[in-house]
Amino acid sequence: MAEATSMPEIKNYVFNFGPQHPAAHGVLRLILEVDGETIVRADPHVGLLHRATEKLAESKPFNHTIGYMDRLDYVSMMCNEHGYVLAIEKLLGITPPIRAQYIRVMFDEITRILNHLLWLAAHSLDNGGMAVFLYCFREREDLLDCYEAVSGARMHATYYRPGGVYRDLPDSMPTYKPSKWHNKKATAERNEAREGTLLDFIWDFTNRFPARVDEYEDLLTNNRIWKQRTVDIGVISPERAIAMGFTGPMLRGSGVAWDLRKMQPYEVYDRMDFDIPVGKTGDCYDRYLVRVNEMRQSNRIIRQCVEWLRQNPGPVMIDDYKVAPPPREEMKISMEAMIHHFKNMTEGYSVPEGEVYTAIEHPKGEFGVYLVSDGANKPYRMKVRAAGFPHLAGLNELISGYMIADVVSTLSSLDIVFGEIDR
Repeated sequence: MAEATSMPEIKNYVFNFGPQHPAAHGVLRLILEVDGETIVRADPHVGLLHRATEKLAESKPFNHTIGYMDRLDYVSMMCNEHGYVLAIEKLLGITPPIRAQYIRVMFDEITRILNHLLWLAAHSLDNGGMAVFLYCFREREDLLDCYEAVSGARMHATYYRPGGVYRDLPDSMPTYKPSKWHNKKATAERNEAREGTLLDFIWDFTNRFPARVDEYEDLLTNNRIWKQRTVDIGVISPERAIAMGFTGPMLRGSGVAWDLRKMQPYEVYDRMDFDIPVGKTGDCYDRYLVRVNEMRQSNRIIRQCVEWLRQNPGPVMIDDYKVAPPPREEMKISMEAMIHHFKNMTEGYSVPEGEVYTAIEHPKGEFGVYLVSDGANKPYRMKVRAAGFPHLAGLNELISGYMIADVVSTLSSLDIVFGEIDR
C-alpha cells in the first residue's frame, strides 16, 4: 500500500507595509498578517517621527512653543496653534478682541479646506487617480498665499498668539511678475484677483471654489472605479466609532453628528450658519463625501467672516503688555513699552497655577491640549490629544477581513499625519 502523502502545512504570511511605502502616508510601519489576499491582522507601529514636542514645550516660555504646534499636523497648521493658544488664554483668563476671533475662525476654515484638499489629492492618488491630485494643488496655492500674506510663511505661520493674532489682515496681496513663461497679458490675468486687499482675494476665491469642488466630484463621486475601491470598504459602525474614540469626519462618516463647533462652540462659531455633513454606512466612500461637503460648508463660513470683517475694523490683539508685546511705534518712544517688549521676548509671561484642557474641531477630529501650569513662565506639563491617533489605533478593526488592496484605501481614508500621531 502506498504511503499516504502528508498535506503541506499552510501558514499565514506576515510582512511589513512601510515605513518606506509611498501609500503609508509617512513613517508608518504596518505589520500585516494575511491569509492569501485576506487581511487577518494589522499591527500599526508608530513612533518613527517622535520629536518630543510635549517635552520640549516644558523647557520653553509659552509663546516659544506656538511654532512647534505648526509642525505637529503640518497640513493643518493654524488649527494646531488654535488649540494651544486657547489653553493659554483659558489659564490667563483673557479673551481676544472680537475681530481677532473672526480672523481665527476664518483661518481655521481656510486650514480645513487646505487639509481636505491635500487629503483628497492623496486619497485619489492612492486609489489610482492622478488628475484630482493636480486639481487640488491648484486651489491649495491660492490658500497658501493667504497664509503667506498674513504671516510671511506659506505653512508654519505662528500667526495665532495668546490674546489675538500676530497682526491685522494686509491691505494688499503679492502679485506675479511677467516672466519667460507668462507674458504681460497672461500675468495681468493671473493678478486680476490680487489687485485689492486680502479679504477681496479670499472673497474671489470663495466665489470660484464651489465650482472647483464640483470638478472634483465630477471626476470621482459617480466614478465606477472609485466606488468599487471605496464603497463598503473599511466599514465602522457608529457604536464602535464612539467606543474607539473616533472624532471628526471619521465619526461623522458613520452617521454621528458630533462637531465641536456646534456642540461646544468656541470663538464666534455660535454666530456662524453652517451644516454638519454626516454619512450613513461608515465606509471609505461616506468619509469621502463628508469631507467634500465639509469643504463646501467651510466656504460658507469663510464668506460670513469676510462680510463681518469688512464692516468691523478694530484691534486684533489685547492691550495688556504683560502678555502681548507693545507696538513697535510705542516701543520707540516709551521706556515702559521697551521694558515690556524686552521681558516678553526674553522671559515671557508667567501663567497662573492651574490645569486646563481645551479642544477644537480640527480638520481630522478633536484636537485637544492639556496644559498644567505651576505659576512659572513655561508649562509644567503639556499633553496633546492628537486627532488622528485613535483612528490609526482602530485600523486593525477597520481592515480585518478585507483584501490587501483595501488596506491602502482604508488607511488613506483615515487622513493621518504622523507629525501629530508620533509628536
